[in-house]
Amino acid sequence: MRLAPVDDTNRTAIAAMVLGESQAHFLASNADSLAEAEEDADARPRAVLAGDQLVGFLMYDASESESEARIYRLMIAPDEQGKGYGRAVVQAALSEIRALGHVREVSICYDPGNEAARRLYRAAGFQEKGLDEDGEMIARLVWPAAEARR
Repeated sequence: MRLAPVDDTNRTAIAAMVLGESQAHFLASNADSLAEAEEDADARPRAVLAGDQLVGFLMYDASESESEARIYRLMIAPDEQGKGYGRAVVQAALSEIRALGHVREVSICYDPGNEAARRLYRAAGFQEKGLDEDGEMIARLVWPAAEARR
């Protein structure tokens, strides 16, 4: 499993990828996320690939002027769920963010009713901090200064 930049070869397939009916309310569409990324210079959209096969989408923000990165979107295609890609993509994202060198904290927000997301992020070391103004759970992962540069 690896992360790759979104480009002309994968953009259409990412935009077309949708969650199943029972999960669709948890996350903005990939098409909306890609449009958002075009307006946000700090957004880093990524294709999630298993070999050469597109299995999901991730987007995070990591402004060079801030020590916090934010994972905005993480989506694994419905047919690809349950194969360990979620855990693998979180670890790949954290490795990529850590390699930037300036980030000490990573945050993510998710619907508090999304138990799969809660378990996934907790297993990666995120700690819940409470609800934001939109009613989404905020979870954070903090690296000590020396560890953030690894």
